Amino acid sequence: MPKIQDAKEILQRNVQILSLATEDEVKMVPSTDAPLPSVDELQHIVDMLKQVVFHGFFDERKQNPEVRSYAIGVNLEKVFSSLKKQIARALHYKDVERDKQEVSQLASDIAIRFIDRIPEIKRLLFTDVAAVYENDPAVDNYGEVIFSYPVVHAMVSYRIAHELLVMGVPVIPRIITEQAHSATGIDIHPGAKIGEYFSIDHGTGVVIGETCIIGNHVTLYQGVTLGAKNFKINHEGKPQNVPRHPILEDYVTVYSNSTVLGRVTIGHHTVIGGNIWVTHSLPPHSTLIQGKAMSMDFTDGAGI
Repeated sequence: MPKIQDAKEILQRNVQILSLATEDEVKMVPSTDAPLPSVDELQHIVDMLKQVVFHGFFDERKQNPEVRSYAIGVNLEKVFSSLKKQIARALHYKDVERDKQEVSQLASDIAIRFIDRIPEIKRLLFTDVAAVYENDPAVDNYGEVIFSYPVVHAMVSYRIAHELLVMGVPVIPRIITEQAHSATGIDIHPGAKIGEYFSIDHGTGVVIGETCIIGNHVTLYQGVTLGAKNFKINHEGKPQNVPRHPILEDYVTVYSNSTVLGRVTIGHHTVIGGNIWVTHSLPPHSTLIQGKAMSMDFTDGAGI
């Protein structure tokens, strides 16, 4: 067991070692003293936006229209102020040589354009809530969905992150969706395109890849993967970012633990049963299920 003096020497030696930037660290960390995006602050922004979109569910309910307007206005002001700061940090992280004043102005422009998209984000989220309610006989009311269903938190994060990604914001969209992934077990890449009335029942283990295109009134169950079958490699040996994930048209249902891989198209009004591996396109109105399990009796090892 080390003596106190030995422990002090060990601590000092390792502080010196860890204070020196390794070659890998130099490659991975931007060469700037500017602050990086704050994970905690980004989560706070998502929480404030949940309060704006679902007024009264995640904050104190304001019945008076004027008081409600004031409360939402305060939150939007906070979101705008905090978001433009985080966007500026992300832009500087991506390009450390960029002029700080230019970055600040661009971040402010993006943040206010995002604020202008919140009504549409709200509209889409309420279609998602409606889809969950309509597809689940176990739920008693819409409020139960908003309060407690993990898909709501995942979709709030996804729809925020997707808008920011479309506006050219680096890093932040992925942070936001990965925070939701950690909280819910639902992994949605912010680059995926998802239509309205989208529902995920239970949710745990769902994966939706970056280049997925999902239509309206689509329902997924737990454990569904919409992934890539393989990757195209460029001349440097790196995977190319090309369309590689499935397209699900309107009114598609995919049951639990099924996997759909590659740039295939699942036609509208198709049902894919549970525990199925799909790597080819399906025409509209398809039904794909497993063969029936066979029940056999074995006596004294017969048939083994």
